Amino acid sequence: MRIEQRTRIVNRHRDSLKRHGYHANALYWSSKAVQESRFEVLARIGMAPGESLLDVGCGFADFYGWSKKHLGGALHYTGVDLSPDLLDVAKKHHPDLALHCGELADFVWPPHAFDWVVMSGSLSEALGDQGENGRNTVAEAFVLSQKGVAFNMLSIHDPYMAAASDLQAYDPHEMVTYCQSMCDDVVLIDDYLSCDFTIFMRRQ
Repeated sequence: MRIEQRTRIVNRHRDSLKRHGYHANALYWSSKAVQESRFEVLARIGMAPGESLLDVGCGFADFYGWSKKHLGGALHYTGVDLSPDLLDVAKKHHPDLALHCGELADFVWPPHAFDWVVMSGSLSEALGDQGENGRNTVAEAFVLSQKGVAFNMLSIHDPYMAAASDLQAYDPHEMVTYCQSMCDDVVLIDDYLSCDFTIFMRRQ
């Protein structure tokens, strides 16, 4: 990601945080319920309390709190996000978590460093590259996973998402084909929101 793109994202989230405070709207979710509906789908991949998880584009680290409540215990959670402002808030609410500022490509972890890697909403920024950065991030995430990767994307089959100049939408079936080039066990879930889909990549 180019420096001007990173700066734009940081500034946009700083402004949104000023307007909305500690709320899902600050992360550009339409509501907390919509945010958590995506969490519920991601968790279906099979993660369990005590397993390690990397959350790419973690925002306020809301997935940690949600998973602790709904999975029956805490994950060994690590989060990364480009926005230092969002991370400052996340650290106030979750002072014991490992939270790092940057994009995934900034960090060097060994292969299979985490049981699971998740991405919720973090692949939707339009970067003028037809989704190349998003695909590369998925590939990097898969290398880092021991058990698998779960991520959601905006769908080009939704007219609004497909036309939005500031959002990156993807073809679900093209993404399945891309993921199958790396992983034999790929599952597409596209029945929960009209604008969104989730993909699971499970290691055998």
